[in-house]
Amino acid sequence: MKQAVQFGAGNIGRGFLGQLFFESGYRTTFVDVVPEVVEGLRARGAYPLRIVGDDPRELTISNVTAVSSLDMNAVAEALSEADIAATAVGVNVLPRIAPALAAGIARRFARTDAPPLNIIVCENLIDAGPFLREHVRTHLDARFHDALDEKVGFVEASIGRMVPIMTPEQRAEDPLRVCVEAYCDLPVDANGFRGPIPPLAHMMPRPNFKAYVERKLFVHNAGHATTAYLGYLRGHEYIWQAIADPPIRTEADAAMAETCAALSAKHGMPLGELQAHWTDLIERFQNKALGDQILRVAADPIRKLGPKDRLIGAALMCLEQGVEPSHVAFAAAAAMLYDPPHDAAACRLQDIRAQGGLDAVLNQVCQIPGESHLAGLIRAGTERLRQEGWIK
Repeated sequence: MKQAVQFGAGNIGRGFLGQLFFESGYRTTFVDVVPEVVEGLRARGAYPLRIVGDDPRELTISNVTAVSSLDMNAVAEALSEADIAATAVGVNVLPRIAPALAAGIARRFARTDAPPLNIIVCENLIDAGPFLREHVRTHLDARFHDALDEKVGFVEASIGRMVPIMTPEQRAEDPLRVCVEAYCDLPVDANGFRGPIPPLAHMMPRPNFKAYVERKLFVHNAGHATTAYLGYLRGHEYIWQAIADPPIRTEADAAMAETCAALSAKHGMPLGELQAHWTDLIERFQNKALGDQILRVAADPIRKLGPKDRLIGAALMCLEQGVEPSHVAFAAAAAMLYDPPHDAAACRLQDIRAQGGLDAVLNQVCQIPGESHLAGLIRAGTERLRQEGWIK
């Protein structure tokens, strides 16, 4: 049986990639640091995956095992024999798995006849492939640097499947179960592979992959963020509640219309296809069974207001393409007011705003000049929030 190694047995690892590997005929070794998850997967050799929505069903994902990420020898052995690998650990954890990747690559390519290895990098980071490759290089003996470049593909992917945070009740029912939406497409960078592209269900290799990365960030993530930050101001708990609120639905549609127009101009993507994607996203946001919380989608507003992220990055792209991003700026203005006390980044954001006003947020968080056109649009958005009663 073909072998896959999956770094990260969390919501995306089990809830997305595990399904794709299973449906493609792979036996999957999960690598994770949580003892209960590792022991559970190893003991049961399977886990339940619940698809929620209009056609609910539960799948059993079998042919799985797991090793602890602390067991470097076991991880290296699994990777040395793998036909394919993937990561879904979070951007901040990528440097921590680099030593294990290096150990596996060294063990694999100590054999001169070893086939190429492709690692699908499923992380929310532009240029995640080169980032991880260089971290692995620092832990790899120089003898294997040529093999790293010539025989190891770090293939960037765009994750569109929505996986909400499991409730304590759901975790207590079965700690290995993951609830996900039905959407299952996996666009990947066709140019990132080494050797033949391995077969994987639902994988969509794209030569113009940057366009799909930006579609995910500036349509899906931007629309999701617009819904969440405006939903927070209106007192909603769930994304489905917010998108059903007419003023929020109007703003989400308008923001995605702006980013779709800009993406079409920048990458030559057919506007009709982008509009169909945006319409599909709105339908997916309405999935009550997913139980997607505003607090999950809106979390960490400092990162999400960064200069290359879903709101400011989208607005800057729009301006570069001659599209006026007034509705994206309106969403950014709402994001700057996000203030739940349990969110450390939100608290820092409000401290910056309290000490230096909007200009401090624009300068320190968004990294845009206070006199820029976008800054003016965000100020106008803030005023509009007041005038229309979104805030007092």
